[in-house]
This record gives sequence, C-alpha cells and structure tokens, in this order.
Amino acid sequence: MSPFRLSPKDKTDLTAFLRELVQTPSPSAQEGVLAERITAEMKKLGLRNVHVDCAGNVVGWIGAGHGPLLMLDGHMDTVRISTPETWHHAPFGAEIKNGTLYGLGACDMKGGLAAMIYAAKLLHDVKLKGDVVVACVVQEEPCEGMGIQVLIEKEGIHPDWVVLGEPTDLNVSRGQRGRLEMRLIAHGRSAHAACPDLGSNAIYAAARLVFGLELLAGQLGNDAFLGPGTLAVINISSGTSGGNVIPDRCELVIDRRLTLGENETMALAEVQRVIAREGLPAQVQVAEHDVTSYTGHTYHKREFYPAWVIAEGHPLVAATLQAVRAQTRQRPQISRWDFSTDGVYTAGVAGIPTVGFGPGNPHHAHTADEHVRLEDVYTAAEVYAQLAVGLLGTE
Repeated sequence: MSPFRLSPKDKTDLTAFLRELVQTPSPSAQEGVLAERITAEMKKLGLRNVHVDCAGNVVGWIGAGHGPLLMLDGHMDTVRISTPETWHHAPFGAEIKNGTLYGLGACDMKGGLAAMIYAAKLLHDVKLKGDVVVACVVQEEPCEGMGIQVLIEKEGIHPDWVVLGEPTDLNVSRGQRGRLEMRLIAHGRSAHAACPDLGSNAIYAAARLVFGLELLAGQLGNDAFLGPGTLAVINISSGTSGGNVIPDRCELVIDRRLTLGENETMALAEVQRVIAREGLPAQVQVAEHDVTSYTGHTYHKREFYPAWVIAEGHPLVAATLQAVRAQTRQRPQISRWDFSTDGVYTAGVAGIPTVGFGPGNPHHAHTADEHVRLEDVYTAAEVYAQLAVGLLGTE
C-alpha cells in the first residue's frame, strides 16, 4: 500500500484540534472537559462506539468490527505547572512559532493524542481485516497503567498489540525501567526544643539514613539495554504538630527505578539493610493510596510498576520500524524510555506486545516551554495508519 498522507485540510484540522487540546487544562483527575472535546472530535471524524467508561477514559473504534485488535494508547492528563515564571510561552496559549507548537502537554502527550485520533480518520475508508481502538486514558502521570487497566479488565477490551504514543522523537521505544515508590518512617522521641537532650530527633535519624541511601544508590544493578537502577530520596517531612518540638517522626519518600534483574522484594531488602546497619528505629514499605478519577471512580494503588522490554526481533517492533521507514524514508532508532508509561501494565502485567512511538522529544516532557513540531505530529498520524495496515491487513 502506498504511504498515507494527510491532506492540507487534514493538517489544518489536526492543528486546530491540537491547539484546543493544549488550551484545555487537564491536570490528573481533572480531564473531564478534555474528554468531552476528544469525544466530539472522534465522532466528527467517523469513529464508532465512541464512549467514556466508568473511569473517564475515552475510546473510539475504526475497522472491520472483528478480527485482531490494535490499540493506540495515550493519556489525557498533564502534570501541573510548578514554576510559571520560567515559561516564555503561555502554558495554555498553544502558540505556534516556526512550525512548533508550545504549551503544557504539547509533547507529553497531546501531540500524540491528536496524531492517533487523526490516524483513525486516515483509516476511515480502508477495509481493514481487524480493528483499531484509540484509547485516551486518565491519570497516567501519577498512576501509569491505571486507566488502561480499567479498559482491559473492566471494559473487556483485549488488544493483540499496543502502541504507546508517548514522545519518542519518531523513534521506536521497546521498553523502560520499572518504578517503585517507598515510604520510610524514622522514629524518635518528642521533647521541648529548648531541651533537645530530653528527646530523640527523628530528623537526625532520617539524615543518617539518607546518607546510607545515597551510598546504596551507587551500588544498584545495571542492564545493557535499560541501563542502571536508580534510587533518589524525593521528599522529607517531619511529624511535628507545631513549633518548639523535637520531632518524633520523620518520613522519607524514595523513588526507586528498577532495571531488569531487580524486583520489589530486592529493593525493599536493600533499604532494610541500610536501616539495620544504622541500628535505627525505622520501617520501610511500598507506598499505597486511593485515587479518584474525575468521574468519581476510585482505585486503590500500590506504587509498584514492573520493568518491561519487548525483544528487538519481535514482529511488532519490525512492523513499527517498517511503517516508519515507509512514511519517512528514514531509518528510526530503537530506543528506551527513561520515564515510566502505561507499558508497565500492558506489557509488564498483561503480557501484551507493546512498543512506543510518538511525536516530540522525550526530554522536553515536564519542562518549561514544552513543545512539539507540527510536522512530527502529522508524520506520527501517518505512521500509525501505516502500522495498522501492516499489522491488520486489508481486504
């Protein structure tokens, strides 16, 4: 089949749609307005069975209505803006300059969302031997894999392949490290701050543990493809209720990235050995919390997300590379993500063949003046359509 090409009108419409997506704030758990806009666009472009599920995910279908199923997966939520003064372009302005669109979520990953939806539009008149489902999910930023888990386990959507539209700079990503969030609580004894010798300062105990964790961070596993495991203390808080009190409790939040060969049990045991070596009263456990979506759907999340890798020679990787070459006449690189994605569930838990391909430089995600090249968004849409034909075939 000849390469897919967006028409000039398609590009104009896609650009206008992407600008609206970026202009619509959608922090995690507040994606409702964006979901309405995506639902309307999917229906306008002719996708079928467009609906919002119990968690607030938006899905739409294109294809034969039977046969194998390709899922194009992307998340609707963005991080929040922590330092607006560092932006030179308005975060929700969707300003276009020299063919590049600026704004919060432009790269991570509203550019990918728009491309996937317009890929379905390109496939509208193609007689596929299977189906494509575009899945726009909620709350991926704090709880990757949660939204897609609802679609698979509660909605009963069982794809044969998953393509994640997270930014890859139009390269093909075939894996990522896992993620484990741990909470370590160091205990002390409270006293008046005027008489610190009468108490035991939990912050001092935590400081000793932070030093031990810093040493541990240099001794973790490594993998030739995914790279090294990492450990970072990302938050410290004490348990004082007011001033002039020696704290009797101090909590550390630990971000642990797990490479191949590392697992949850191993990571916890490493931290427990640091505690034991220091001889301090402290405990560590995997973080858990309840998460509620904008629809009111509540999940209980345990903050462990496994590493995953798909073999370089897997047919899905080969098909994706072929689709990119067919559309761009260039040879994409095979890469990995440094950050975490919905692949922790689709590949790491459900065992579904999963790859990543999307517009935008992954290093621009979560940064001031986040941006994406419009030509890359157009190319991504064309590649997704080409990949669907390559995987599903045509009648």
